[in-house]
Amino acid sequence: MVLRGPLSRRALRPVATFVAVAAVGMAGFVALAGIGPVEAAFWLIDPTSVEIYLAAHDTPATRLRAFTVAVEVCLILAGLWIGETVLSAAFGGQIGMELRQMQTERQIAGLDDHAVVCGYGTFGKTVARTLRDRDRPVVVVESQDAQFERALDDGLLAVQGDARREATLERAGLERAAAVVGAIDDANANIQIAITAGELGPDATVVVRTGDEMYESVARRAGADEVVIPEVLSGRQVTDSL
Repeated sequence: MVLRGPLSRRALRPVATFVAVAAVGMAGFVALAGIGPVEAAFWLIDPTSVEIYLAAHDTPATRLRAFTVAVEVCLILAGLWIGETVLSAAFGGQIGMELRQMQTERQIAGLDDHAVVCGYGTFGKTVARTLRDRDRPVVVVESQDAQFERALDDGLLAVQGDARREATLERAGLERAAAVVGAIDDANANIQIAITAGELGPDATVVVRTGDEMYESVARRAGADEVVIPEVLSGRQVTDSL
């Protein structure tokens, strides 16, 4: 099982440092003692082999011993850095978060005819929760950490990322979705989602939220089947109630 995301990126530097130190150590042993790379690699694992070698060969001992100590210290420090990164991630919940993300991606991969709701603000949250309560599979796409975590806490499948990007919508399974809702509080972003959704899932119903009637025609030309203006709808509801 391969973990992807923040943990792997954080571990990349200490692992790369460890590998670089090992490579420098092997090259140094080869240059100073004239041994082969296999034996040099063994010296990294068992530094006492250096003393055995010095006892049997007429080689300047001071430089080789100093180099051995320096390499071993650097390897130990790099190893501690790797351990600290993994432990801090584990106790900080990073590993659990990434495992949960992998499980979520597997569940999404098994969905068909679901709804993809882009944005988990007040409007998106209302749409997603209502669909869920009606037993409709829902995947939320949210870029903000707090809103993404809130969607997960609400028991919804969620993907974190920019909903305007194809890769993000593909992770949400848009090509198999029956509907996509651009629910972000930004008409331009929702119109871009409509364009991308039309390319990835041409059979999906596209619903776009806009903040002004002036965007309605633009959204429809971008591929929106329905355009929702919450302020207009709420105004009509108030008028009807009066």
